[in-house]
Amino acid sequence: MSLSFTIAAPSLGLRPELQRKINQKTKPIGSLGRLEGIALQIGLIQQTLSPTLLNPHIVVFAADHGIAESGVSQYPQEVTHQMVKNFLQGGAAINIFCKQSNIELIVVDTGVKKEFDEQQENFLQLKIALGTNNFLDKPAMSEKECWKCIEQGSKIVENISKKGTNIIGFGEMGIGNTSSASLILHHLTGIKLAECVGSGTGLNERGIDKKLTLLKQADRKYPKNMKPFEVLATFGGFEIAHMVGAMLEAAQQGMVILVDGFIATAAAMMAHAFYPQSKEYMIFSHQSGEYGHAHMLEHLRVMPLLLLGMRLGEGTGCAIAYPLLESAIAFLNSMASFETANVSESLK
Repeated sequence: MSLSFTIAAPSLGLRPELQRKINQKTKPIGSLGRLEGIALQIGLIQQTLSPTLLNPHIVVFAADHGIAESGVSQYPQEVTHQMVKNFLQGGAAINIFCKQSNIELIVVDTGVKKEFDEQQENFLQLKIALGTNNFLDKPAMSEKECWKCIEQGSKIVENISKKGTNIIGFGEMGIGNTSSASLILHHLTGIKLAECVGSGTGLNERGIDKKLTLLKQADRKYPKNMKPFEVLATFGGFEIAHMVGAMLEAAQQGMVILVDGFIATAAAMMAHAFYPQSKEYMIFSHQSGEYGHAHMLEHLRVMPLLLLGMRLGEGTGCAIAYPLLESAIAFLNSMASFETANVSESLK
């Protein structure tokens, strides 16, 4: 099997006209900083001088990880199930931030180790298995399971796009998933594993050392020259693989993609490894407080919008950053130009 997405980078033909429109607003050139770059990127993605943000969504993928059973996390594995129930009850940070900005939230069980009784419209039960394998013993998932994750993630976004959505963010929940993201970072970049491993859910120095020891032990079991798909199947989580498919479909649909923190950027790195042009549709919401995320951003050569020390996941960075995108669109579409406001332009 092979990936069959059709993703082209946005045409740059409109760039001079968009930049001219931005520069003609009643302000010194560049004085709105990153907001100007956001407006330009969204205009290019949508191929219009007057972009819009329609029906924003955040999809949170949840799954358990076999490696969690080896003690790489501060929290027990059942927290994944408990937190999904919290999402469904509206009590998590992502619920609050989505409500604040009128973002529709969808939660997806891709492989939580326990079943759910809840039946809700915005809760999709697409469980691949009761958690991944422990990659200390064998690859996290089979090739067939990995392909199914990518296909299901793609289908979710395809269905959301039919609702008129043109901007989407992704979050995750899965105890142990920083271990997966660390190994993905290590294998896609060659950065030393010690530089990729952080505290996750709050490990102290002793806990980080134990986590690193276990991940080094696992890493020695596998080749160093694996192809991206092999890396994803070997170390990824079901939620990460779903996110890869979802991001690629969003890029194929020409949607603006908001990328969250460490785990979501691991998925973005995988999507970029498959289709480098997919990055042109991505806006990186923040730099996580998780050790290693800065390396990911550097590898992708992107600059995050925010630096708040957040490391919660759940897509919270996407929801927090979304109003900045609204501001970028608002100034581009509604701010007066020098001509319409009868304001003199710069002499130079």
